[in-house]
Amino acid sequence: MSVSVRIPTILRTYTGGASEVTVDPTEATLSGVLDALEAVAPGIRTRVLDDTGALRRFVNVYVADEDVRFTDGLATPVPEGAQVSIIPAVAGG
Repeated sequence: MSVSVRIPTILRTYTGGASEVTVDPTEATLSGVLDALEAVAPGIRTRVLDDTGALRRFVNVYVADEDVRFTDGLATPVPEGAQVSIIPAVAGG
């Protein structure tokens, strides 16, 4: 199973500058994708998840066009060929 993960500029130091990484998760969930991403980009998982293992408050993650905060969070199913996007929240005004 192959999944594409879009990496924001701020996290590209973990991916050698790559804006997109293809991973082969062993589990077809967002958690499985993040595990596979961590295997090829060590340290990136801690930037996406907090100390309790939950998604960080200011990091948005989408599977296809669905915000995982409104689906099943880390248990959100990720089908073959899906695109996962990690997007840091922007605040200000």
